[in-house]
Amino acid sequence: MKRPTGVVEVGDRIRFEDGVHVLAGLDGPRCRLVAEEGAGVQVLLLTQVLGALDFAVLDQPQSRRAPVHGPLDGLDAAVREKALAWERHVWEVESGYPGRCRQGAPRAGYDPAVYGLAEREAAKAAELTAAGDPVSVATVRRMRARYREQGVWGLVDGRLTRERPVFGRADPRVVAAIVRALTEQQGRSSGTLSRLRRQVAWVLEDEHGPGAVVVVPPVATFNRLVRAVAEREGLALTAAGQRRRASRPVPVFTPTVAARPGELVMMDSTLLDVMVVCEDGQARRPELTMAVDVATRSITAAVLRPKGTKAVDAAVLLAQTLVPQPMRPGWPEYLSMAASVIPYQRLVSIDERMQGAAARPVIWPSTVVIDQGRVFVSRCFLAAAEHLGISVQPCPPASGHAKGHVERGFGSIGTLFAQYVAGYTGNSVAARGSRVEDEACWTLSQLQDLLDEWIVCGWQERRHERLRHPLMPRLTITPNEMWAALTGITGYVPVPLSGADWIELLPSRRCVIGDEGIRFEHRTYDGPALNGHRHRSTATDGKWEVHHNPYEPWHCWVRLPGGWEQVGWIHQGLVSRPFTDAVWRHLRRVTTRCADRAEHEEHLARRLDELLRRAHTGEPGNGDGARRVRSTGSRPFSMK
Repeated sequence: MKRPTGVVEVGDRIRFEDGVHVLAGLDGPRCRLVAEEGAGVQVLLLTQVLGALDFAVLDQPQSRRAPVHGPLDGLDAAVREKALAWERHVWEVESGYPGRCRQGAPRAGYDPAVYGLAEREAAKAAELTAAGDPVSVATVRRMRARYREQGVWGLVDGRLTRERPVFGRADPRVVAAIVRALTEQQGRSSGTLSRLRRQVAWVLEDEHGPGAVVVVPPVATFNRLVRAVAEREGLALTAAGQRRRASRPVPVFTPTVAARPGELVMMDSTLLDVMVVCEDGQARRPELTMAVDVATRSITAAVLRPKGTKAVDAAVLLAQTLVPQPMRPGWPEYLSMAASVIPYQRLVSIDERMQGAAARPVIWPSTVVIDQGRVFVSRCFLAAAEHLGISVQPCPPASGHAKGHVERGFGSIGTLFAQYVAGYTGNSVAARGSRVEDEACWTLSQLQDLLDEWIVCGWQERRHERLRHPLMPRLTITPNEMWAALTGITGYVPVPLSGADWIELLPSRRCVIGDEGIRFEHRTYDGPALNGHRHRSTATDGKWEVHHNPYEPWHCWVRLPGGWEQVGWIHQGLVSRPFTDAVWRHLRRVTTRCADRAEHEEHLARRLDELLRRAHTGEPGNGDGARRVRSTGSRPFSMK
């Protein structure tokens, strides 16, 4: 009788400690090993030998430790049931019982104590044949052998387990040519599949000679084959697809998780799909810079600026996340924090600034994720983050997935907010209307007010599928509810920002305080506060630290020994309306320079006032770029 596999007996050859030995004897818990190479004899504990990592019994089939049932799940139910039935038949032939649980007595003809193995095999063949499934004794014997080698998987009909070709009956040479053609076109401009078909024909002719590959799939079949090859090989068919694949991270993909508010905040900028009326009367798309908290999916701050966001905008964005947003005049009372689910009374007792605040979270970021844009890697933004104690984590270039939450937030703003605003441009050139510029009727500040109101009532109070209550995982909640729940766990620490802190976040430069005052960007700033400090800087370069706001260029701040001092523009009285540094730069480009510096600055101020007046009244200009922006009869903002 054949002994069970895996049992060690005297005389067996075994592998132990990187050598081959012969088991020469057993004495209770001890064994004697004789090395095949050399005459060394060792007496060891049997448990020590059996527990060695490289222990194996040589010249003996390895035992199957666990039955293989997983591959059966991919088969049809009928095929799977037939294999399991054959397993029961094999067990009955070998042990007399139709299963591993040996209960009851063996059936007639299958008792190992009465019938031999050959008789049991013949009985099983006769039984299956009588049941309508003709089976020979050789088939029963073959199934027993396959079961010992492969387990239950060996009992499956081999014709049903053959691997299906990945690309069907396609010629492997054609598939290889498609792979080469797709690889060679990576980085090139997108073309049609007909161009790719010509390239594949040239590759086949180059590799196998003219006319060697005669069978070329028809056009429809070829197109399906190309898409299947591109999907399997990870090759894109278009330039846009190539860029998307190049920006994808290397698998395995891991979701970005944050457990508390401010643990991870993502920031980015994009053009908003809405035309606004700029200061010079032109209709342009503004740029939206936004910060999204990953833990609560809250939009902590959003700033709209003319195209060309500056570093100060990103610094302002950081400051806005740390302070409560006040209620605007005309906002309904239900937008206040007191009327929301946020624990208002508790927060007011900690931070008095919450009094009269809107229902928007106040979050102190610990880490800010940014891209490689000049705005976010500028000295002004990094200095602001360092001043506020915030860590900055830059993303690799062209990796939108690394800040996917804010990227997805831009898409949501386009569908939930922008498309309902007059002057909507659509999310692509194909979706753009023919007279979008004429529909624009909102100024940048008006659109900023609309966006701030929508964030409070439209975004923060909208249920988010990815937000689940910490104690009720099946409950979908809003960003405000998530912030309220997590604040009760992690707590809230107010971060007071003073006027001096606000000035510290603004862009800075080094300037000389001369007899005329401070001069930069063709503007002169002067005031009584500068008296006593002209030409008296103790710095090595003889200059003073000056901070300025590009969106309020009519004044600046100078760090004097007594602290910050605000200094006004000397020609501020000539300009009747607010303006930004972008308009001033535009005038400098289109205005002929005067010989005298002071005269040129005064001339720029008068031209600026003239441009702002024409842009406000809608009168036609004379080359400065101002024009009348007409509004259509449609409603400027409508929520469906």
